[in-house]
Amino acid sequence: MPNATAIINLDIEGPKISRHLYGHFAEHLGRCIYGGFWVGEDSPIPNEGGIRLDVVEALRALNIPNLRWPGGCFADEYHWKDGIGPRDQRPRMVNTHWGNVEENNHFGTHEFMALCELLGAEPYISGNVGSGTVQEMSEWVEYLTREGDSPMVRLRKANGREEPWRVKFWGIGNETWGCGGNMRAEYSADLARQYATYCRDHGDNKLYRIASGASDADYKWTETLMQQINCFGCEATPRTFFQGISVHYYTLAGPWEAKGSATDFDTDDYYRTMVSARKIDRILTGHSTVMDCYDPGRKVGLVLDEWGTWWDVEPGTNPGFLFQQNTLRDALVASTHFDIFHKHAERLYMANIAQTVNVLQAMVLTDGDALVLTPTYHVFEMNKGHQDAASLAVHLRSDDARRAVGDAQLDTVSASASVKDGTVLISLSNLDAEEPADVTLDLRGGSLGEVTARILTADRLGAHNTADTPGAVAPRTFDGLKATDQGLALTLPPHSFLTVQAPLA
Repeated sequence: MPNATAIINLDIEGPKISRHLYGHFAEHLGRCIYGGFWVGEDSPIPNEGGIRLDVVEALRALNIPNLRWPGGCFADEYHWKDGIGPRDQRPRMVNTHWGNVEENNHFGTHEFMALCELLGAEPYISGNVGSGTVQEMSEWVEYLTREGDSPMVRLRKANGREEPWRVKFWGIGNETWGCGGNMRAEYSADLARQYATYCRDHGDNKLYRIASGASDADYKWTETLMQQINCFGCEATPRTFFQGISVHYYTLAGPWEAKGSATDFDTDDYYRTMVSARKIDRILTGHSTVMDCYDPGRKVGLVLDEWGTWWDVEPGTNPGFLFQQNTLRDALVASTHFDIFHKHAERLYMANIAQTVNVLQAMVLTDGDALVLTPTYHVFEMNKGHQDAASLAVHLRSDDARRAVGDAQLDTVSASASVKDGTVLISLSNLDAEEPADVTLDLRGGSLGEVTARILTADRLGAHNTADTPGAVAPRTFDGLKATDQGLALTLPPHSFLTVQAPLA
């Protein structure tokens, strides 16, 4: 049986794990907005102002920190003024990216801000650079965040909102290398500087401007942005144009043109998926290293605002709606991602899983009035204690907890830890599909009080939840912990995720 030792110094706190690493993403895509978040005020499904309340309740239980909207690719064909005012007077458009369906703009700026208020989440708005204008985005910032009197303030008040909202996070375009304009890095960087200049701080609402960054391991794109990040000579005091740079990375088991089924896969597919998932460590390291050359103080954040698994759509569904089931395999992709995110907490400021409802690696699936919590949802819930906690370095030692997968080596035990308000949370994953692992937690520099543990696993990798079997993959109490002279010991079942929580003694 493979074995591993995780050495954790309880008394040495590392960088804070930003709660925004547990962010979410909602695009006008498939049934994410319409039928997911939004059912309309006349729906028999319980709602508040048209916003579906069972979805809100489920997400509030995750302490959802932020929500990115309206895209994605959709953001760069979205014109925000089409989504304000009386709904029956809003112009319609065609969503050319996702299913070529008609968008009625019933869910717009006011509805999104109402959703964020219900969720207790910070809004993250992705602005239109691909087909929009500098003036359009500048006026959107003014409309949302300015108080007093101005043209956009008067328009906002005419639409029923007297006081400004607080909107910190603004994306300057999305995937400008692709669906956001097919731009060169140099041109995109110039536009990022231009748009950032006119996205103003109004009053005490200070913007966190996020420049559209790289895909996967395109480190040259990041370097091009970092070379343009500062404004020297344009003011008495040099300033930074943008405060964050994005990167996107999706986990696949094969090529884009043959991604495979979300539920019908074999062990080889599973292991290839885990190797793909763990590549995010190398990718984050690469972008961070480039950024360190230009920003050694790490004042600019790296923002992974699209991540997750991407499979072929479920049979019989619209290919443009990106609806896929969500299995234990997806949950383990999420758990190992979070371990890696925590490791990069000093530079990585935000991450947004794609997407929240009914699209790609969703938290919840809806069908009429039914709502299903996915295995991935449970990873977010079990891990929520890491939000805004101080990271604790985990040193893993193992000679045999790994598997050869093609030309790659997959470390099958993954771990991270943190402490907040005197409570320690340790997360452990066993990515081995078949073998359990004996794990020793070597706890140094302190001791723990009463320990509790929960585990997420199932009898097979493809297990998933449905309206008929909503608890097929759900957390349960784990009673296999044993106290040792070093700390704790346990046997971690194959394909499982486990959390250990305890107060410092």
